[in-house]
Amino acid sequence: MACLDKCHCAVDNRKHGSILYNILKNEEHKESHNSNPRKGNHTGVYGQGCSCGAQKKVSLKSPQVTCKAASAVLVKTLRFVKNVPCFQELPLDDQMLLVRSCWAPLLVLGLAQDKVDFETVETSEPSMLQRILTTRQDGEKKQSQQDSLLGSPQHKLSQLPSAAEIRWIKEFLDKCWNLDISTKEYAYLKGIVLFNPELPGLHCIQYIQGLQHEAQQALNEHVKMIHRWEQTRFTKLIIVLSFLRTVNANAIAELFFRPIIGSVNMDDMLLEMLGAKI
Repeated sequence: MACLDKCHCAVDNRKHGSILYNILKNEEHKESHNSNPRKGNHTGVYGQGCSCGAQKKVSLKSPQVTCKAASAVLVKTLRFVKNVPCFQELPLDDQMLLVRSCWAPLLVLGLAQDKVDFETVETSEPSMLQRILTTRQDGEKKQSQQDSLLGSPQHKLSQLPSAAEIRWIKEFLDKCWNLDISTKEYAYLKGIVLFNPELPGLHCIQYIQGLQHEAQQALNEHVKMIHRWEQTRFTKLIIVLSFLRTVNANAIAELFFRPIIGSVNMDDMLLEMLGAKI
């Protein structure tokens, strides 16, 4: 797929004006010895053999390090999307719809490509006393509904991903790393994810469907040429890609970006970045 072959994800040092760039610029990065957790060291967050454990909420063990890495991946992901000529030819409404629906799976693909691993810890539910005090304080201060929701421990906890959702992402990352996916293969996989013709509300459905088919075909041809001895590689890549269908965008936003963007709406930030020169 020619338009994908020309798109690269390298980060440069240009100045930018988007919300996330300003946050990253002003965020003081503290070096940590745990900044690169070893792959496969996924301990204690899945509730092994226990369905209730799998539903427990989790948060990042090292949010300063991981959020910064995830933010850099998001910047590169949106740059990749914007640099695809086929994407630029679409109506603005279709562009926004595609980005809103695919940014989370594209981000996870980017985490795999950049070898970004992370650890999580279980987040305890607030005690009964904490809930009573929070409710009483909210009633006394008569905060707005929005502020109350954002500030309540119950809301914050409910928005975090479950251990089962994180396990799914971890399994996806491990599968990608085991396949040793190349840069060009990642580009074609991103094209398949980006050009999703099944989204309701699209205007150029047939054109987008053709772009997705073209990306699939280009990936297949590339694999046949580079991996002639491995006839099942294309199938393996498509199967791994299917893991991204269940990615929860809200959970991804809360896990990787809420600690640094605060109350900023994720959709607003994405659209602002889409219009920025990145």
